[in-house]
Amino acid sequence: MKKIPTVFMRGGTSKGAVFHERDLPEDRSKWDEIFLKVMGSPDPKQIDGLGGCVSSNNKIAIIKKSERPGVDIDYTVAQVIIDRPQVDYKSNCGNMSSVVGPFAIDEGLVEPKGDITTIHLYNENTNKYLDVDVPIKDGKFDNYGDCSIAGVLGTSAEVKLAFKDPTGAVTESLFPTGNRTDTIDIPGIGEIDLTIIDVSNPLILLRAEDLGFDATELLDEINKKDILEKFETIRGKCAEKIGMVSDWRKAAVETPAIPKIAFLNTPKEYKTLTGELIKTETHDICARVISLNKLHKAYVLTAATATAVAAELDGTVAKEFMKTKVNTGEVTIAHPSGVMKVTPNIQYDGDKVNIIDVAVVRTTRKIMEGHVYIK
Repeated sequence: MKKIPTVFMRGGTSKGAVFHERDLPEDRSKWDEIFLKVMGSPDPKQIDGLGGCVSSNNKIAIIKKSERPGVDIDYTVAQVIIDRPQVDYKSNCGNMSSVVGPFAIDEGLVEPKGDITTIHLYNENTNKYLDVDVPIKDGKFDNYGDCSIAGVLGTSAEVKLAFKDPTGAVTESLFPTGNRTDTIDIPGIGEIDLTIIDVSNPLILLRAEDLGFDATELLDEINKKDILEKFETIRGKCAEKIGMVSDWRKAAVETPAIPKIAFLNTPKEYKTLTGELIKTETHDICARVISLNKLHKAYVLTAATATAVAAELDGTVAKEFMKTKVNTGEVTIAHPSGVMKVTPNIQYDGDKVNIIDVAVVRTTRKIMEGHVYIK
């Protein structure tokens, strides 16, 4: 048996294993086999690893001290696929990004300064920069506080993330098709209006009603074979349209994690996964997101940044649901676990849109540290 030092951490509504890059093989082609064994894939039960049988609990973060000017930490996020021997590196995970700063403080990669230390990050998946504000106590990350986020029990210290210049993280364009709304002919469905936007990661935005939904659905209502096949067909056609795959039928294998796909509606009253009543006045948009061919239990953080930016821009599907609200620089999104707030900082220069940053608040917790054993 081989053992590798690791820290298992929750970041926002995701969790996974965090590694120093120095503890992994220099040859990155060997990483996939290691990460699959760490999580116990491919196996829907993941009985022989740390995986949690859903995409959000199958994350890996690889962290090192940066040599880039003005940057403290470089990091890469890996998404372990549950039921296939595959590890995806095409996209960043916003939730797991929130563990990078606390890990860097506790592991001595960054010297803490004051009660809040701002750490400058570089994400190697997307070649984008982030700033993270990390609360400090006695020279270490302070796990305790009164901040709460939807989808996580209890409270912890607030960790604030700012995604800097997140436009075109994968496609190098805010709107990869050149349009704020496209009408695409989908096999078995017909023509459908949608927005494809790339902020932190590419995201497809649909009107819930165009698919017969109202965006208050919970997991059992969406996670059915015929419904998920429709979403995957739409996702595949969009991936083909923006050049991520040559054939839409190959998207599930070649790019399973992105683009993600979300369906939206006006504010609705509904009950969350835990039975909490969400009222219409608490949010701007009711939304659901599909991640790795399953309805997400909350709302993918990078999808939230893209949704919030789209909601502030005329001509997008998301903007249609903001008709009663002027641009305020704050968008609240209701999802299966509750409500989250996203703060896009957008500058306008005539027709040109410049996304300065998009800020979100997360909580983070170290769950365990030690060694993970693999064969």
